Amino acid sequence: MSAWMSCSSSSLGLSVSVLAATLAAQLVLGLALAWVLARKRFPGHGLLDSLVSLPLVFPPIVIGYLLLLALGRQGWLASATGWSPNIVFQPAALLIAAFIAGLPLMVKPVQNSMNSLSPRLREAAATLGHGTWSYFFRVELPLLRPALATGLILSGGRALGEVGISLMVGGNIAGRTETLTLSIYNAVLDGNTDCANALSCLLGLTALACFWALRRYGNQQ
Repeated sequence: MSAWMSCSSSSLGLSVSVLAATLAAQLVLGLALAWVLARKRFPGHGLLDSLVSLPLVFPPIVIGYLLLLALGRQGWLASATGWSPNIVFQPAALLIAAFIAGLPLMVKPVQNSMNSLSPRLREAAATLGHGTWSYFFRVELPLLRPALATGLILSGGRALGEVGISLMVGGNIAGRTETLTLSIYNAVLDGNTDCANALSCLLGLTALACFWALRRYGNQQ
């Protein structure tokens, strides 16, 4: 217990804050992206779909490096617009890292669930006077609850365990951008096995809780 308390005070609070903000962003932006990809066809649809899926196969450290090039003070965004967002090496960078890492795990289950819904549901809802948004909130969204639960649990677990992107854009600054996973990394480098073991057990128990929640809430019919 003493090892856990001595090495997790700031990183635990930061990780919980990032996780909460990431889940909120996934619920809004991830759901919106899933709806766009499932319901709309437009030029660049395939490219957007590929970009959403990219974090599943692309090395996280490379994604972090590209974000660093884009969002740094002398990065692509600053060069193109003259505005520097001052995000790199700040807690906001950890949110971006966690959101991008978990995005495909949120979007894909919801997108696939939307695609599996029968078009007849929309036709029947239209005959009852439901417009696009009424159909979405009153008919479609309740049917998507298992997929939403799956997406939130998987993307949340991925966000909590994110290392590569966070290391690049967050900078791993003690007390400011050091998450639980980065605390484990730092503890191993410092030879502090007590801290590394305690935090690894904490994240391991969290992963088991996510697995239980996934089986409990993600497989409902």
